[in-house]
Amino acid sequence: MPIKTKEVTKEATPIVAAYLRVSTDKQTVLNQKSEILNFCHRQDLKINLWCTETVSGTKKESERELGHLLNMLQRNDILIVTEVSRLSRKMLTIMNIIHDAIERGITIYSIKEGYKFDSSINSQVLAFAFGLCAEIERTLISQRTREALSLRKNQGKKLGRPKGTLRITKLTSHEEEICQLRKEGKSLRTIAKMYRVNPETVRRFHLRCILKEKRKSTRSPNN
Repeated sequence: MPIKTKEVTKEATPIVAAYLRVSTDKQTVLNQKSEILNFCHRQDLKINLWCTETVSGTKKESERELGHLLNMLQRNDILIVTEVSRLSRKMLTIMNIIHDAIERGITIYSIKEGYKFDSSINSQVLAFAFGLCAEIERTLISQRTREALSLRKNQGKKLGRPKGTLRITKLTSHEEEICQLRKEGKSLRTIAKMYRVNPETVRRFHLRCILKEKRKSTRSPNN
């Protein structure tokens, strides 16, 4: 749901925004909305801006409506979510959002966890703990990756995808078309532009096709 921006003056009433997110159109935000309304009733708050979207939590906030909402909020404004995972599925992203909000004087409420992120000492300590968790998570992922690569290397396995493999696979379903285009005299560069790949990729793919045909003819019982 697109957010309508508006001019905010010093005398303007602070924005109390609610952010609701689901990952697929088969899910509903009704439960989230109900929780937020109940919370606002207890806290004597009134939502004056709703932001709802269906998008994966792994997508960058700058590519979501959430990014527009965060840019719109100013000092003394409030953002309410049912849980911090609504902001993102990545701990580091959550931490960055919270840290930026605290720096800008924006308060974030996360209902299920009972968190309130603002400029208070308690919130800053909590934000630091989140940041520490994010750093540990990133370090552990990096460490596991290095250990896995080291194990594969010790086992004599070649690391990484063979150069050009992914792009060549992209051409597989167009084998007959490409062979026909080459027979018609189309250049590698022209074909590469058609399939949005490098001319060298087309050359290697066509060479594979030729070798495959030769192997087929060699195995033919008529030969």
